[in-house]
Amino acid sequence: MSRLLIDIGSTYFKIAQEGKIEQYFRNFDISILNDLESKCAEIISSYPKDDIYICSSANGGLSTLIIGLSNSFSLKYAVNIAFNSGINIIDTVLYNNISDATPPKDNIDVVIIVGGINSVDNIFDEKIFEYLNNINYQNIVFVGTEKSHNYLQNNIKDIVLLENIISDRLQIQEDELKSYLTNLYQADIMGKEDIKQLYALTNNQIYSTPYIVNKALPKIDEHIDVADPFIVVDIGGATTDIHYSRDLVNDNILSSSGYDRLVFKKLGVYKSRESLVHIAKQNEFVFELLEHLNVTENILEEKSQEATVVLMQLSIFLVLYKVSKHHSSYIELNLEILNNIILTGGITKVLTQEDIDDIILFFYKKILHFHHTPKLILDKNYEIWTYR
Repeated sequence: MSRLLIDIGSTYFKIAQEGKIEQYFRNFDISILNDLESKCAEIISSYPKDDIYICSSANGGLSTLIIGLSNSFSLKYAVNIAFNSGINIIDTVLYNNISDATPPKDNIDVVIIVGGINSVDNIFDEKIFEYLNNINYQNIVFVGTEKSHNYLQNNIKDIVLLENIISDRLQIQEDELKSYLTNLYQADIMGKEDIKQLYALTNNQIYSTPYIVNKALPKIDEHIDVADPFIVVDIGGATTDIHYSRDLVNDNILSSSGYDRLVFKKLGVYKSRESLVHIAKQNEFVFELLEHLNVTENILEEKSQEATVVLMQLSIFLVLYKVSKHHSSYIELNLEILNNIILTGGITKVLTQEDIDDIILFFYKKILHFHHTPKLILDKNYEIWTYR
């Protein structure tokens, strides 16, 4: 390889060159740039800036609220595009229920409003403005019927109007919204001073790590013995990402990509530890899982190696649960037909094959009522992000 690849994570950064990957625990007392230069200056200086490529998952991604007219088209399409752009969905609201909906307390990076094909008019009224007045958001975009453009633009400050994501034939039109969301992510990266400084090392655009991993999936079978349909679960310090074959989804969405991804901002093991514990405590099966692991609920409050192992096991269970038929708030995957589950990220440095097999078997027996599981593959060297 004539390129130097750098991945900035929330707890580690990784450098790949000539097929070799090295990992370094981050020094949080100095900037990422200074940390890189103090540990890898000789390596970095040996490459021209055009041949250095950087990706990052350190900032955890952007959050969005989606307001749509229907679950079957507007919300489904917008959710798919947002997830596949690496955006974290905080909540979705059906417009018919907006008067009774509780506005999210979190700060929202972007609000997406969608609804109606271009021939439909008079969809929205003052209810949407009253709801938006109670939300703290940074950006707002409309990707619904053209006939609502003037009304919304005249009443919502700084709203961005893009192509309707629902075609007249009720097919998804994702390009403009996906580009907008990707650019927002890039702007967010540029706004993070630590990441922005890394442009001193490269002439190439810095992308999100989930985006890079997803782009690598068409080439994964050149490196790993894997067969469609499969999923890649990347459990890191700030987020847990799941990448999946499109043939695992039963929907009416036609996508140019054979693979999509979801980003779970609140399922990281280190930076998002508190939210992971909170989500675990709300799950009806977790206490039974803890009993299966021969630990008590108290383990969730501990700061120990054993507690970290259990949290990583819980994150595997929870991410599978959130894409199963038991959790309709997210995209449902047909996990029953999976051939492979590939685990990557920091989790592979801590958990053994037996630790992971135990959790996946528990999930398949308890949730899916299956007594066999897909073949498990561990990406222990964290290589998948380098395959692109």
